[in-house]
Amino acid sequence: MHRRPFALIGAAAALCCAVATGTAGASVRDARASTAPIYLDPGHSPAERAADLVGRLTLAEKAQQMNSSQAPAIPRLGVAAWGWWNEAAHGVARLQTNTNANPPILTNLTSYPVDLAMGSTWSPDLVHRAATEIGNEAREVAPNNTQDLDFYSPTVNLSRDPRWGRNDETWSEDPTLTAALAAQYVNGLQGQDENGRLPRSADGYVKALATLKHFAANNSEYNRRTGSSDMDERTLREYYTAQFRDIIRQSGPGSIMSSYNRVNGVPAAANVHLMDTLARQTYGFGGYFTSDCDAVYEIQAGHHWQPPGASAPLDQYGRTAYAITAGEDLDCNQGYHDAYNYGNTVPDTVAKHITTQTGVFTENDVDVSLVRLFTARIRTGEFDREDQVPWVREARARLAPGTWTNSDANNAVTETPQRLDLSRQAAEQSLVLLKNSAVAGAKESLLPLKVPSSGAYKVAVIGAYANPSSLYLGGYSSNQGAPGVAKEVNAYQGVKAAVQKINPAATVDYYPGVTGAALDTVDAASVAAAKDHDVVIVVAGTDAKTANEDSDRKTLTLPGAQSSMISQVAAANPRTVVYLETMGQVDLGDFRSQVPALLWSSYNGQRQGSALASVLLGDTDPSGRLPFSWYGDMNQLPAIGDYAIRPTSTSKGRTYMYFTGDVTYPFGYGLSYTRFSYSHLRVERSADANGTLHVTAEVTNHGDAGGTTVPQLYVSTPFEPAAKERPLKRLEAFQKVTVGSHRTERVRLTVPVSKLAFFDETSNRYVVDRGAYELRLGTSSGDADVAARASVEIDGTLRPSPSVVTAKPVQGGDAAQGIVQRVTFDKGATIDPQLTVSMKDESVYGYVTKGQSVPLPAGTWVSYRSDRPQVVRIDGGRVRAVGSGVATVTATVHSGGGSASTTFVVRVP
Repeated sequence: MHRRPFALIGAAAALCCAVATGTAGASVRDARASTAPIYLDPGHSPAERAADLVGRLTLAEKAQQMNSSQAPAIPRLGVAAWGWWNEAAHGVARLQTNTNANPPILTNLTSYPVDLAMGSTWSPDLVHRAATEIGNEAREVAPNNTQDLDFYSPTVNLSRDPRWGRNDETWSEDPTLTAALAAQYVNGLQGQDENGRLPRSADGYVKALATLKHFAANNSEYNRRTGSSDMDERTLREYYTAQFRDIIRQSGPGSIMSSYNRVNGVPAAANVHLMDTLARQTYGFGGYFTSDCDAVYEIQAGHHWQPPGASAPLDQYGRTAYAITAGEDLDCNQGYHDAYNYGNTVPDTVAKHITTQTGVFTENDVDVSLVRLFTARIRTGEFDREDQVPWVREARARLAPGTWTNSDANNAVTETPQRLDLSRQAAEQSLVLLKNSAVAGAKESLLPLKVPSSGAYKVAVIGAYANPSSLYLGGYSSNQGAPGVAKEVNAYQGVKAAVQKINPAATVDYYPGVTGAALDTVDAASVAAAKDHDVVIVVAGTDAKTANEDSDRKTLTLPGAQSSMISQVAAANPRTVVYLETMGQVDLGDFRSQVPALLWSSYNGQRQGSALASVLLGDTDPSGRLPFSWYGDMNQLPAIGDYAIRPTSTSKGRTYMYFTGDVTYPFGYGLSYTRFSYSHLRVERSADANGTLHVTAEVTNHGDAGGTTVPQLYVSTPFEPAAKERPLKRLEAFQKVTVGSHRTERVRLTVPVSKLAFFDETSNRYVVDRGAYELRLGTSSGDADVAARASVEIDGTLRPSPSVVTAKPVQGGDAAQGIVQRVTFDKGATIDPQLTVSMKDESVYGYVTKGQSVPLPAGTWVSYRSDRPQVVRIDGGRVRAVGSGVATVTATVHSGGGSASTTFVVRVP
């Protein structure tokens, strides 16, 4: 596991029972004399440079740097303006070049399939390749190739309810699948390999910064800014934050966006438990937190939040103090805002000495946030010579600097053939074949279509979404002007080109199917024309008018008269294929039984038509698998504002893990054009809680053509009583594999046994149940799709060894003043690191937060090391500030036969 620390401040404990010390000799970096200030010296770490820079700012300057839109330039220090709010959900879409306004939408940038479509690919490698190109394109169009390189992407909230208005932004309903895919988005965007490491060629610089959003449990639009997502701690840990945890550990994202909503009554933007205890201290997040845009404002305006013990709801100063001390480093200050933000409230808030849930708000808290923010910027190479930053050199080699403009004058130059082809590949793999049967009287399934190489052959492509003047590409897309639209391929264009490539004499006709602004009238002429064609391809869908950010769906019915149109067309011509491109599940109504072939994807990018044609004609085996459960009836689901997922006396639960009702198609479902079998499932007979399961199986393709399938490994606990409320099954591993005709491939899957643990609220830690677990290898989560079973006996308990260490260093006298963290220390001060230690079972010890210290386990000891002993010296277990400068202190906690470390930066004026 790789986790590159972004910042430094974690948590520390005067409670540690023993300290071992060591001082490093002067580092090699010190030997490189430099006349440049520390913040401009690449010989220092990004965090050290950030601490030096922050120490040069006035309080007013610090405050203004904490606004997203924009952080202003500081000419006297050579600091450029920086817009934090940029977007790249499925392609670069917005750059914050405005001040005190929303970022402008960009024109003619490559648009890939949306997250939900990428989720149905079940291909982490493909996601990494697409995100790599998104990061490359970001560098090409960013101002000077060096600025505004933080992107508010990806959305990793889970698609737990099909009515949610932002389901197309999600990857799946499952934490394991979401983490596996979205971690590769982060890795690709930031320039890291698939193991989360920067390549040697990066010289330590990140390509861009990814932002996970929205933390946490922000899955309903009707109340997203004012509601409370209420649940027990087990649900919060096992479901709503599990994917954040895994992505943090797999890819080290640059930032996380807190959500608008309250979680169990506390606004996420001021929630110490979420941002500090969970994300930082338990999961090991080392970047910075940004609010959702004006979520800090909503603490006051939407939630009217009155913290426990406060005499009144918070005002503009109280919301600033509570948010920053909870860990909200950046105020995204546009959206629903009033006249106040971090930039114009922080100085007055400091002067008011407001006591928050963690202590007294002081300039020290501001410094901690600023160091996190500037550390991130420095890691992009912004402050270094441009010829030293590989990402800048490479971007300029691809596109001359200054030649890109945000208008059609750019001629869609960054929409290169290679990127458009990658968008097509992703779209091909996202297509899920839901149904493929034979037409009455025929022996073979309708798909793939068999187009004759010559002679008369007529294809009808029907539907308002089949041949639009420009494609709907999903939320947070760039605008496609004339040059971008010229590079799009819609369904009609794609099918026509592919069919006529096989048979130039073939006729491919387009008919609208429905008419009217609301698509509410079936076009009788289209239905009549369908009779006279050899095959009909109906394209139906949804778009932003169906639901979007701020609007949930109240029905899953296809908009307008599309459903009726499909039924009428199918009645007129039984050789009808239906392709649904939607924001998620839709009601299939009567037409599901009427049509022999049915495909689905979410919004599928600029080359969706080419991809559809490739699958329809059999050039590509359909390999998409559903990333969500396709529920049989929406009425089986609890209210969208109910955040429980386990079934109750009044609820059937949510997701494939817990849902006890009927589904039309199970999570993971998808058909192929060939026939696969899974066999010879093998696993150890027993394993320890701290071990790893090694699973092997064979996948055989029995067909006459090559194909791609996704073996999915689910685990259940049949030995546990119903009272334990364990899931029916959980996805623990999968692998997308291509197998040649009549060939067999062996797949190897690994599952750390610790992943099988459940959160125990009584002991506040994860516990592995002991007993015989069942492993199910199948083509979906459905019981009917289980191909092989095995069992393994699990015993033992999770070893309490350190996993994450964080620090909140303070100096003598701070406790009396309510100061709980700082970056700048007095010369001669003794430093108390206030360490927090999270064990592998996620139990937490040391200094957690105000009033929540927990002694370190017996036998635990701590060692410290300073990289610059002339600044910070380790003397007999004491950490002391002894000279001017900046230094990095490494604290290593040893316990239970293991160890883990953290670093924090000390600045001494």
